[in-house]
Amino acid sequence: MKKIIIFFGLILFLFLQLNAQQRTVAECTINYSITTDSSNANPMAATKKIVYIKGNDSRTDIISSSLSQTIFYDKTSGNAVVLREFGNNKIMTKLTKSQWLEKNKKFDGININLLSDTKNILGYECKKATLQTKEGNVVTVFYATAIIPSVKEFEYEFKDVPGLVLEYETVEDGKQIKYTATKINLSPVQTSKFDIPTSGYRILN
Repeated sequence: MKKIIIFFGLILFLFLQLNAQQRTVAECTINYSITTDSSNANPMAATKKIVYIKGNDSRTDIISSSLSQTIFYDKTSGNAVVLREFGNNKIMTKLTKSQWLEKNKKFDGININLLSDTKNILGYECKKATLQTKEGNVVTVFYATAIIPSVKEFEYEFKDVPGLVLEYETVEDGKQIKYTATKINLSPVQTSKFDIPTSGYRILN
């Protein structure tokens, strides 16, 4: 009986140690560079991705010379709002929790393979993992083991990755595209970053 108590005590100690080494980040701004495997001048060089996290809210901006997209996600309600701007067109799409889940249904049951490979990104030790969808699509990620975002469902395919994803490679429109974090700011994020426009956009359901 004494041996059993010692064994479970050891398991509890290791569990607490692991969780003590990883902290939840509730305020941060992350900038990502976007590159492709194209041998020509990189067409994505002028495109950038910025993620803002504040408590249960997140905002993701994808900005290029021809298109701007912003996704607001509210973890509390599970709702999302997508803004798109191209040319003179400004479109807003509002998604309920069920619609957001339906939109990301392809990522349900994703298979995560945690690997031993490591890489240092912005001073954080990151571990490698491969994610495979039911359709067979594979995404390779490197995630920081020391920190985890307070909102994870805004990037639904990464919600079960045990850390903050700082680099990932995926195939989009037949091209291999890599997203790499170039800057992390852990300072408080302005609440105004999560203000959703009340006019100027055409509502598209």
